Amino acid sequence: MDSSQAERKKIIVIGGGLVGALNACFLAKRNFQVEIYEAREDIRVAQSVRGRSINLALSYRGRQALKAIGLEDQVVSQGVPMRGRMIHSLSGKRSVIPYGTKSQYILSISRKNLNKDLLTAVEKYPNAKVHFGHRLVKCSPEEGMVTVLGPDNVPKDVTCDLIVGCDGAYSTVRSHFMRKPRFDYSQQYIPHGYMELTIPPKCGEYAMEPNYLHIWPRNTFMMIALPNMEKSFTCTLFMPFDEFEKLLTSNDVLDFFQKYFPDSIPLIGEQALVQDFFLLPAQPMIAIKCSSFHLKSHCVLMGDAAHAIVPFFGQGMNAGFEDCLVFDELMDKFNNDFSMCLPEFSRFRIPDDHAISDLSMYNYVEMRSHVNSLWFIFRKNLERFLHAIMPSTFIPLYTMVTFSRIRYHEAVQRWHWQNKKTEGKLNNYAEAEREKYKGQGERERKREIEKTSEEIQKRN
Repeated sequence: MDSSQAERKKIIVIGGGLVGALNACFLAKRNFQVEIYEAREDIRVAQSVRGRSINLALSYRGRQALKAIGLEDQVVSQGVPMRGRMIHSLSGKRSVIPYGTKSQYILSISRKNLNKDLLTAVEKYPNAKVHFGHRLVKCSPEEGMVTVLGPDNVPKDVTCDLIVGCDGAYSTVRSHFMRKPRFDYSQQYIPHGYMELTIPPKCGEYAMEPNYLHIWPRNTFMMIALPNMEKSFTCTLFMPFDEFEKLLTSNDVLDFFQKYFPDSIPLIGEQALVQDFFLLPAQPMIAIKCSSFHLKSHCVLMGDAAHAIVPFFGQGMNAGFEDCLVFDELMDKFNNDFSMCLPEFSRFRIPDDHAISDLSMYNYVEMRSHVNSLWFIFRKNLERFLHAIMPSTFIPLYTMVTFSRIRYHEAVQRWHWQNKKTEGKLNNYAEAEREKYKGQGERERKREIEKTSEEIQKRN
């Protein structure tokens, strides 16, 4: 299909969030007639944006997608680099676990600003249009039609050649798929909720070290903090709903924070902590898997509509952006032929999106619990050392997921293979260490492990 034929083809994107807006840019760049229908008002002119959301961590996959539409530099300039995890122990001690090499980092990005930039980018294409305040009420892919309800409350039928569902975890487009035979769907609410708090600037500067993702791991729950450009930190408390429900009064909240996050109280401020804690109830987190992502050559799902994941690997947005990039690469390969491209997108992408969903669940346990273990920290440093001396043979899981475009499911396979190879060496080392320090106290053994770990880290 040449560009003149593409111009005659009309694509409707449902949802003007991050993935919908990025997708519209990719499709408009191919000369399709593109229309976005977004249920909310334009966030660029809204007095306030409803709801609060977990900060975004932009990494390599997302950057590559932004680069393909010429937005990478603009977005990166508005982010704060995070080079590793800063672990806050109960005693207030802080220790760093680097993400990768000295040159590798992820970026803390404002969701609202990124969405604004993407919508503005869409509107620069003469063949693209965004309709705000238009809710999808009926999706009829086989007829090439959607019915939307605008601000005038009059249903309007719109015809098209392709419907792209980017309308989030509670996707209306996906609900049409669910009435079809042989469509697999599963959802899982995890027993944990999240709540956002703020650490304001201190004397006009960051109140903590800015270039890290700060974590207060407490085994069954945790708090994290991501830096913002305006020198504040957005904190997110992740905890079982059962625990949230025990905190009913201001004193309950202050006592809880004094017990588990004492160093955060002066940073947040007692009054602001209590006020923010009761501002909104803890929000749920859902993981959704489905198959397939397409319906013949008429309709395709991307982003959270296809695979909502929990936020603990920082890959929700990155996976959604990579969906757009993979689809664009397939459009190149199949010369814009929807009947070839859509089935291949499902075949290619489903194993990867399911894999990152599982990894995100796993990473929550790592973040809230494993990072407290000296052996975990030692292992991380050993992995980085092995990667430094054998960069193509040994690649840490985090590096594969965050700093490469190795397919998610292949990263998992490789991770399991590497674990088998290194497990024996680590067990042998552990046994040798136990023999070496037999008779010494726990404190001395810990000190020796820390020392070895630090030496490996320095070599990296």
